[in-house]
Amino acid sequence: MLIVVALIGLIAGFSYPSVVSGLDTLRMRTASDQVVSFFSAALDRADRRQQVVEIQILPAQNKLIARSSDLSFMRQLIISDPARIVAVYPALPGVIVAEGVAPPPRRFLLYPGGAVPAIGVELATFKGRRRLVHLDPMTGTARAEVQAQ
Repeated sequence: MLIVVALIGLIAGFSYPSVVSGLDTLRMRTASDQVVSFFSAALDRADRRQQVVEIQILPAQNKLIARSSDLSFMRQLIISDPARIVAVYPALPGVIVAEGVAPPPRRFLLYPGGAVPAIGVELATFKGRRRLVHLDPMTGTARAEVQAQ
């Protein structure tokens, strides 16, 4: 019985790091999928209801807000840990953000029937995993890409 318990302990000890790494990857993928869904909902609202939609990206609070010009539509997404907003693209000219400091808040407008702005939000975990969620101006869709570590 003692040998069986020791073997189970060894197997659990060896598999723990890979399980934790898998959970971290799953959480990052979930966060990026939520941001893709958030962008898609804002684009859909602007297109179908023919309303201007403002997207606010607040890296210090780790949240995104979308609202229509008449405030009939308001959606908020708070990105849960371990994912954090580390960069917003396109970068503001002349603004240098130090490592470990949240970038400044940003606002973008989605016009009905207009060109989609090239917005990018880079998410990262404390372990160094990175994903970039961006709106593609050519196709008008949101997608997520894995960034090199």
